[in-house]
Amino acid sequence: MSRKVTDLQPWECLMKKIVWKQLGNIHDKKILDFGSGIGITANYLAEHNDVTAIEPDEESIKERWADNQYTQITGSTEEVHKFADETFDLVICHNVLEYAEDREDIVKELARVLKSDGKISIVKHNRAGRVMQMVVLLNDFEHAHSLLDGNDGMASKYGAIRYYEDSDIETWCPELRITKTLGMRTFWDMQQNQEIHKDADWQEKMVEVEMRVSDMDGYKDIAFFHHLMIEKR
Repeated sequence: MSRKVTDLQPWECLMKKIVWKQLGNIHDKKILDFGSGIGITANYLAEHNDVTAIEPDEESIKERWADNQYTQITGSTEEVHKFADETFDLVICHNVLEYAEDREDIVKELARVLKSDGKISIVKHNRAGRVMQMVVLLNDFEHAHSLLDGNDGMASKYGAIRYYEDSDIETWCPELRITKTLGMRTFWDMQQNQEIHKDADWQEKMVEVEMRVSDMDGYKDIAFFHHLMIEKR
């Protein structure tokens, strides 16, 4: 059965639409999607590219989107070790490193398999945005103070959210350089009318304004997520 991004929960649909727009048009590239989940982005990129997806959770792989052909591998960092240096033009790593114990090793391996003129796309939680969510939306002041104190957060599905700073990527692997930081979900969650979230016209207007502020200081500082575009030095 063919599935569409609009079939997703509204917040996830928005996330995919924004990150794909930020990535731009990608054709004829060799791509690694590390931590591919149910393969939504891998499937999307596989329409015009040669995609390899790596995911450790077997249940997610059973539910994966596969309208377009791509290579699915079950495993984690050990599977990246098997690839030769400079194999991929683009590496995707979206909402993965917060939940990984070996994230420094992961970043180094992703850099190793990246071509010298390639790019890494990392999507990560932004602590300031999470604090905003706790205070404004959830009235969870205790959690907000805990996050401000530098403690981990919690995700219902994946467990502890081990926050890290954008700059940690370059600390873990000095070979890499963050060339652009974009915000994601600056406004979406502030709208508490859950019914309007499902309205396609409203979604399009929200994506438009989210894209407009995604590269503007101030707005991206408080976005719930950051999208890091990374190159080799």
